[in-house]
Parts: sequence; C-alpha cells; structure tokens
Amino acid sequence: MKAQEMQLFHRRRDRFELFDRMDSPALNLTFNLDLPDVRPWCKEQGLAPFHVLLCAVLRSTLAVENFRYRILDGEVFRIDRLTPSFTVINEHNDLNFAQFAWTDDLREFVARGQAAREEASAMTELNGVFRTMTPRAAREQVFITCIPWLDFTSIQHPTANLGTPDIPSIAWGKFRDVTSGRLQLPFSVQAHHGFVDGFHVHQLAQQIAVELTTFMQA
Repeated sequence: MKAQEMQLFHRRRDRFELFDRMDSPALNLTFNLDLPDVRPWCKEQGLAPFHVLLCAVLRSTLAVENFRYRILDGEVFRIDRLTPSFTVINEHNDLNFAQFAWTDDLREFVARGQAAREEASAMTELNGVFRTMTPRAAREQVFITCIPWLDFTSIQHPTANLGTPDIPSIAWGKFRDVTSGRLQLPFSVQAHHGFVDGFHVHQLAQQIAVELTTFMQA
C-alpha cells in the first residue's frame, strides 16, 4: 500500500489503538437522512429508486476516506474498490444476500443490481456466494440492508466478531415526504470507531445527497 494512501490512518493511529482495545469498538448512529427526492427522476428514467440510492451510498463510502479502512490478520489496509451487496427476501419472506460486480455506469449498476436481486430472491437456501470469497475480498464490501416497511429509530447490526467491526454496516428504512423536492428516511451506520467518528458519518450523509443530485443533473 502506498504510504500516501495511509496517511489519514497514520494520523489517527492512536485513536484506532484506543478503540480497538475495547470489547466492541463499533460506532453506531441512527438518524433522519434528508435527501433530494430522487423518485420522480427515477420514474422518468425507468430506474429503481432503491438501486439508485444503493449506488449513491456505495459511491459515498468510497468518497469519504475513513470508510475505506479494513483490518485483516491484525493489519490495517485501505480498499480501493467495492463489491456491491445487499439483503433481499425470498418468496417465503426469508432473508438472502444479493451480490454483483461493480460498474461506474449508473444504468448498468441498476441493471446488475436488479438481476442480482431476482437471482437471490428466487433462492430457498442462503446464497453461497459469500462462502467463496477470500477474507481479503470479503472486506471489499459494505453490508447493506433496507427495511422499507419501517420508520425505525435504531437498529443493532449483527457482527461476526465484536472486536473487529471493520466492515461498515448501513441500513435505511421507509421514505417520508417532508417538503417539495425533499425526502427523509431513517438511516443507520455502524463502523469501527478507530476509523470513523460522528463527523465522518455526517460527511457520508452529505456526500449521498451530492451523488443523488449529480445523477439527476447528468
């Protein structure tokens, strides 16, 4: 890893060491995320709002440097790509996982996401694609879930190991109309506090709005 790419982490290594020694170094925040209402534009363009928002969220996690850091075998490293993944439900209303290859083209991103959703939601058993990933590749993800039926106020994200919540977990819920051209939704972020503070969650929220605006202005 190039030294300059790790400069931000090295500046806050003492914060990382502080939180990483704790039983659970996870930072969890749930808040009302205010965004431009992208739904009319999505309807005009024939694009699914969930997948457009998914693209904006994942682009934003790459744009905010603090969300790029991961831990593997006790060492911190920086990712430079993401494999999109998200939860779906099948015909029995059981959870499954969808995953697809990244593309920078929004329309292709949405098409791939919809195809992955159809594939995963048609499965009865848990999608085994995650079992084929190497530990390094598995960390090139952000865990995404959407709970569109609920206007939730908190959520506890599952963590395989309480001591290493290095892969961020993000969830959002039911859209609410607020004013003309704006919407709100409950939004939850879990990340390693050694990498991410509340300010960086604020930056993430701002960047998501920027990404959506950029889509609509393209």
